This record gives sequence, structure tokens and C-alpha cells, in this order.
Amino acid sequence: MSPTSGATRWVIESALAAIRNRIPAALAVVVETSGSTYVQAGAIALFPTHSSQVGWLSGGCLEPEIARRAESAANRECVEWMEIDSRDDEDLFSGSAVGCRGRLRLALLPLLAMDGWKALADAWIDGSGALVLRLDASGQLECRIGDLGQDWNLQASVPDWEQGDGTAASWTIALAEPPAVLIFGAGPEIPLLVPMLRSLGWMTWIVESRSRWQIHSDLADHRIDQRPASAMALTGPVAIRAALVMQHSFELDREALLALAMSSAPFVGLLGPLRRRDDLLKVLPGDIRDTLLPRLHSPIGLDLGGHGPEAIALSIAAQLQAWLHRR
Repeated sequence: MSPTSGATRWVIESALAAIRNRIPAALAVVVETSGSTYVQAGAIALFPTHSSQVGWLSGGCLEPEIARRAESAANRECVEWMEIDSRDDEDLFSGSAVGCRGRLRLALLPLLAMDGWKALADAWIDGSGALVLRLDASGQLECRIGDLGQDWNLQASVPDWEQGDGTAASWTIALAEPPAVLIFGAGPEIPLLVPMLRSLGWMTWIVESRSRWQIHSDLADHRIDQRPASAMALTGPVAIRAALVMQHSFELDREALLALAMSSAPFVGLLGPLRRRDDLLKVLPGDIRDTLLPRLHSPIGLDLGGHGPEAIALSIAAQLQAWLHRR
């Protein structure tokens, strides 16, 4: 199961809004791909009726036809199966080819017909785990997250593609839970860094007890207006994937590193030059240093060039993106 994309978060949140407002909408789920495609299996997009789509399954060339079929699925409350194949050489040479040279197979799921899906999506947003969706060509659907589960038996169209040719008649798609980042400090880098991380799919937490900087805390999904020592206990059951220590305060950074040493966060980033990092490590107990060093990234951020808060924010977001996707 690969890390979730930034689009997945916005699609799920928009789907929840559509359900709350009783807006007919279809969730497009890519169940198979072959050849060169813009997305891979597990990609999703939302197509509300009479509204703009959320998420992309191509560079824009395939969406009009998907939207047409999605509107039918949403209004009829029927699962629609759809294949888009742009591998034909004849289309290429005639100038009528669209998209990449590949094939997508999609399930278009009518959300208003899926009672109980909202609770599962809410649990995904809250960080309860991966959202696992099992789909059958007959219209039998199953969705699970942790101990929660729901089944549906919906009316379904006949798949666009040939059956009985050895292709799958059922699929399992797992949407990895959104990664969570805990940021110690709401300094000048935050107005660019947090929106960038959120757009990439991260759930963001900010720890900031200083009133001067707390105005930036509202940019995050969650704010903790306390000192670092008590912050870890306030994130609840959420698994923190990355922690960023960037308070521009030696004492507060020392306190944050002490707290993070006892955590399971696999990525700990520390802002500031090497000399400052070495000074901080000197004042930490030896066992704390040994616990932190295998996870510590310092100075945080990729060396992209430039100076100032904007360049720092970009370099940190780029490093987290690369680390999350194992690049």
C-alpha cells in the first residue's frame, strides 16, 4: 500500500460535504491500469452533479466523459463500470487520441446509495487507519477501516470490457491513511509550509504556546497551545509520521527533542545550522541522543538554494514528500 496522495484527502473531504448536503455525487475509483496512465490503481476523484470535480484522473482530457457517466451513476444510484483505452495506434495517427497511451478501468460509486460510508470516511480523516474497499463487478461492495465495516449490494451496470477473458471480476483498493505531521513552532515559515503540506495530503498539527505566533496556528488542521513537553499526549491515537522542530528557541527546541525521544515518530526534523544542532545534542542525556539520532534530519530541508522563510518552507515540504514516497 503506497502513501496516500494529496488529492485523496481533498476528495474524501469533498465527498463528506456532498453527503452532508445531500448532493448526488459519484466517487470514481481506479481499479486497474495498464500502459502509460496519469494515475495508478487506487486513485480517486469526486464528480458531484452540477458542480466541479475534485481530484484528477488525467491531465483533463478524459474527465468530461467520466463526468457524464458519473452523473448517470449518481442520479440512478447505480454502480457504473467504465473503461478508457487510449492505446490504439489508429487513434494516434488519425489525431484523435486522448490522454496517455494506456488504459483505465473505473468504478463509479453513487455515494448517496451507500448508507454508512460517511462514518468510515470520518474515521479515515481522523487517522484510524487505511480505508479498504472491496468491489465486485456484480455491485457488491465492502468497506472497512479498523473495526468499522459496511457492506452494500447495489444495482450495477455491465462492465464496458469483455468478461470471461481472464480479467478480474473483483478488486481490493486500500487508501492509506493521511500522514500526520507535528510542527513545533508557528514562526515565519508556517504561512507557506502548512498550506503546502496540507495540499500534499498531510494532516497538520501545530504546537505553539507563545502568543506572538499563535495567529499562524489556525492554518493547521489542529492546534495545541501548550509547551512541547505536554504536546505529545494531546494528539490522541493519531500516528505521527513526522515531527518538525522549528521554534527558533534553543530551550523550546531542547524540550521538544526530549519529548520526541519518547515518541515513535520515524522522522524528526530540526531547523537550524549544524553548530546549533550539535549544541542541542550536547545538553541532552546520552540515551536521549541515541534514541533520536537514527531519526534526526538536521539541518531539515533539501538544499534547493535560496534564503528566507519561503525557501525554507519549500525545502522542508520537498524533503517530507521525498521521504514519504521513499525517494
